Amino acid sequence: MSNILHKIKAYLYDNTLTKDNPNDFTARTISERSLNVKRICQSAVSRGGADISAASMEHATELFLKEMAYQLCDGYSINTGYFTASTTIRGVFDSPSEKFNKDKHSIIFQFNQGEKLRAEIPNIEVDILGLAEASSVILQVTDVKSGSVNDILTPGKNLKIVGSKIKIMGDDPTRGVYFVNTATQSRTQVEAFDIVVNNPSELIVVIPALPAGSYTLEVLTQYTEGSLLKQTRTASLDKLLTVE
Repeated sequence: MSNILHKIKAYLYDNTLTKDNPNDFTARTISERSLNVKRICQSAVSRGGADISAASMEHATELFLKEMAYQLCDGYSINTGYFTASTTIRGVFDSPSEKFNKDKHSIIFQFNQGEKLRAEIPNIEVDILGLAEASSVILQVTDVKSGSVNDILTPGKNLKIVGSKIKIMGDDPTRGVYFVNTATQSRTQVEAFDIVVNNPSELIVVIPALPAGSYTLEVLTQYTEGSLLKQTRTASLDKLLTVE
């Protein structure tokens, strides 16, 4: 019998990522909040019994992460046991002599679960809470230029947004696609003429000229099946997107 130590709650949504079965669903976990390094270190002391102060642990962790980033930028692979990380070059080279071109090629960092984290999976119980309310949801975004999924944004290039009930419709002037800077909370709206594809389960938009930073993606629409809502509702991607 497994030693269940953790519980994850999730709702089911229409699976628009596969076309072979129109009646299947995908589970989306419910995240109560996002934890930063400081909060995790505080928990390690208060819950986990760490034998150093939260401030000392936070300082050491930040030093580790900074050095890890430095080594990744020099092309080294990282294996912490809990996750692996590596540097990847995206894009096509048309000849053996072609050089790296930032306008055509891109660099991304890839992270994957390691053995120690994977060993915790049997200790997790999943509680499916049933179908989510009939609201819009963003399931996945793809930066078309780099091929990055739920990660990198390339300003001036296309972003493919897959979800449910995300078609931009209605007369509310706030409807549209927004990129929200996590540091300043400034909101940049995609121009209407830069919404290239506008379907219930798929949007393709041109990414605005965003400055470097981290962003959340929001879709505001009055669309629902068969009618329009009186007010807009918001769908947010639960992953942070980055402009380098």
